[in-house]
Amino acid sequence: MLKYNRNDITLHLQDCVEWMQSLDDESVDMTLTSPPYDNIRDYNGYRFDFETTVKELFRITKNGGIVIWNVADQTIHGSETGTSMKQALYFMQCGFKLHDTMIYLKKNPMPTGGKRYHQAWEYIFCFSKNTPKTFNPIMVECKYGNLNANQKYRGTDGKKNYKVTKRNSHSKVKNVFEYVIGGGHTTRDKIAFDHPALMPEKLAEDQIKTWTNPGDLVIDPFAGSGTTAKMCLIHERKFSGCEISEEYCEIFSERLSIYTNSLMEYLSMPPSKLAQEHPIDSPLPL
Repeated sequence: MLKYNRNDITLHLQDCVEWMQSLDDESVDMTLTSPPYDNIRDYNGYRFDFETTVKELFRITKNGGIVIWNVADQTIHGSETGTSMKQALYFMQCGFKLHDTMIYLKKNPMPTGGKRYHQAWEYIFCFSKNTPKTFNPIMVECKYGNLNANQKYRGTDGKKNYKVTKRNSHSKVKNVFEYVIGGGHTTRDKIAFDHPALMPEKLAEDQIKTWTNPGDLVIDPFAGSGTTAKMCLIHERKFSGCEISEEYCEIFSERLSIYTNSLMEYLSMPPSKLAQEHPIDSPLPL
């Protein structure tokens, strides 16, 4: 059942496998999702068929497409389950390449009791169907990028020689992504916190901008509160997703409607009112 359809953003109230089976072969540029993992959250009692989900993801992903799979492990009777790595191996068994194992690091994690360090990170697996067709790396300015370097090498006579080379002005970030989480940080959308597990908007934004271009199709078979969809709307990607919980569909729809209406109001303001209510250095309403 179609629950939301606006501005190239669609959401279906449906089981994820059934929904993906309705999609064409090699039609999806990117999947960005955080599925239920182990029994860390209840999610209204819903479960999913992991193996069939992965097989369907491989079928519908374009050659060069990407699946971003954000998961973590539950600790049971003093031992982590290892589910995340088992899942990664199954993705590979189904034909995906494990292109990158990234880390989502929480700058302010919940304190952990017992004889363990505070649990501060989760996996962000990047699975690719062959070589990724798009890579727009996040770049940072190099500390000494404005200086030349003396590159040492040995000539045919064995003597040391030096050659002046220009340093790179910018460098790719490392594959550990650190985010502050919680109210006002994960998102400023109060309605989103009615969902039990939120992906930081900045995490979704970073991954979408890295692996896709404007106009690409991004899906989320566990759409939840709509974080992936909202970041697609902001960055001009098409989005389609499904959610089996009607309660979460309502959260998704209300959140996306609030943001879209706020954006439309912002864009329709006369220049004089826009300058007064939204100074040039203020962020776009989120």
